[in-house]
Amino acid sequence: MPKATNRRRKRGADEEDTGGGSANKRSATSVLTSLDVNDAPRPELPLFQLNGRHGGDEEEEEEEVTGGGGGGSSSALAVVAAAGSGQGPHQQRRLWVKDRSRAWWEQCSSADYPEADFRAAFRMGRATFAMLCDALGAAVAKEDTALRAAIPVRQRVAVCVWRLATGEPLRLVSKRFGLGISTCHKLVLEVCAAIRNLLMPRFLRWPDAAAADAFKARFQAESGVPGVVGAIYTTHIPIIAPKVSVAAYFNRRHTERNHKTSYSITLQGVVGPDGAFTDVCIGWPGSMPDDQVLDRSALQQRAAAGMMAGSWVVGGASFPLTDWVLAPYAQPNLTWAQHAFNEKVAELRRVAVDAFARLKGRWACLQKRTEVKLQDLPVVLGACCVLHNICESRGEEMDPGLRCEIADDETVPENPVRSDSARKARDDIAHNLLHSGLAGTKFF
Repeated sequence: MPKATNRRRKRGADEEDTGGGSANKRSATSVLTSLDVNDAPRPELPLFQLNGRHGGDEEEEEEEVTGGGGGGSSSALAVVAAAGSGQGPHQQRRLWVKDRSRAWWEQCSSADYPEADFRAAFRMGRATFAMLCDALGAAVAKEDTALRAAIPVRQRVAVCVWRLATGEPLRLVSKRFGLGISTCHKLVLEVCAAIRNLLMPRFLRWPDAAAADAFKARFQAESGVPGVVGAIYTTHIPIIAPKVSVAAYFNRRHTERNHKTSYSITLQGVVGPDGAFTDVCIGWPGSMPDDQVLDRSALQQRAAAGMMAGSWVVGGASFPLTDWVLAPYAQPNLTWAQHAFNEKVAELRRVAVDAFARLKGRWACLQKRTEVKLQDLPVVLGACCVLHNICESRGEEMDPGLRCEIADDETVPENPVRSDSARKARDDIAHNLLHSGLAGTKFF
């Protein structure tokens, strides 16, 4: 009993020192509330848990400091800013700047850096890279702050291009450019979004009437097949198993071939005679066959509106024969004319396959599971397709050692022939190829 009395007396003395019981109650409430806000320090916890997050969000705390960084990074010291007078330590904010080396990027950006090494690192020459920076400058540039200079446009674009080109994890990108991991991730998404919004309308678009006629003339001169405006192909991009709809993204064919559980999304593209993409459809789950992806694409909507009349898009056996999609004969015991037709279709389809091989070779991030979230991945893949077109249009040679071999995962469409008129048109083309001497001799 005396001990309890002493504790009550001591508590009463504390209340008198703080201005009464009600004042003490408000003080305790403010402390408990401050534990839920970002500014509440917890000295007993690591830095990345000061705002109530777990260890997986460590770089998010660092982002407050490194997000606008770009000038010389300071040493690892704490900058403590009080919000006002009379505040306790729990209302102070601590910002940390980690010392990182930018020697590699400074070397790459110097004028005497070898052109061959620059091209190997960024899959494009300096002139193309400078054009890219000029085109994106207004969209990705940031202003300097009172604490530090903003990251230059060239460095922002370089972070994105190098990440797409190498597919290296963000922690290695961070070491290369001397920036925070979360900063690099944000830069990649920002630059990819700018490429999609600003450059895709310029460099990835369906050909107009004049360009379509030129495409048809080039394809016919090479193969003898009239009216071909492009070749279509669908590839798969590996992803980490999503948290929702896992079965939809499960890729059975890749799993069986690689003996490893695989998940993917699809990338359907139409390619012109110069190897550049004219249409892309990105993001459908990997379990979806090629004909179903086609049915859900904007290309199908264009055809339904009558905008594909008089034109063919050549596909493989996984695509159905329609009034505008020209697919090979799939039945057994083919005639000579049908063999000849299939040969020419394979040659035309090879244009799209080679384009996808260069796409995945240039941008190695498409060959491995990425750290990008599933909802952000279509923007990144679209940016890769645009950058591919830019490199193709500017004659950027790709190292043959980077070429990626494309594995065919052709599926059988539920309805391989969807149009009787298309069936007759295909028979006429096959007959003309054979009797005009354009058939080839592989099947003899």
